[in-house]
Amino acid sequence: MSRQYNFFVYIMTNKRKNVVYTGMTNDLERRVYEHETGAFKGFSKKYNCHYLVYYEHFIIVGHAIEREKEIKKWRREKKDRLISSFNPEWRFLNKEIENI
Repeated sequence: MSRQYNFFVYIMTNKRKNVVYTGMTNDLERRVYEHETGAFKGFSKKYNCHYLVYYEHFIIVGHAIEREKEIKKWRREKKDRLISSFNPEWRFLNKEIENI
């Protein structure tokens, strides 16, 4: 039996939705909590990116890393279209990802 691994590429935003942060993790629920609480210094803490608006699931870490790099290279308009295709109202998904 093969073990399934979980990796996520995700996008966080601030309350006004005028800044986005793209990241990758193996524990989305924990990582969102770290963003909410400002656990680490850096871009997302500086710009208050506490709200999850987008995520993708992967089982191979290399695929997740490549996707994160791809999205990070995009212009803001393309990131906005990606988020809107997944989450048209840009709802904050922080509570909806529990136990995924």
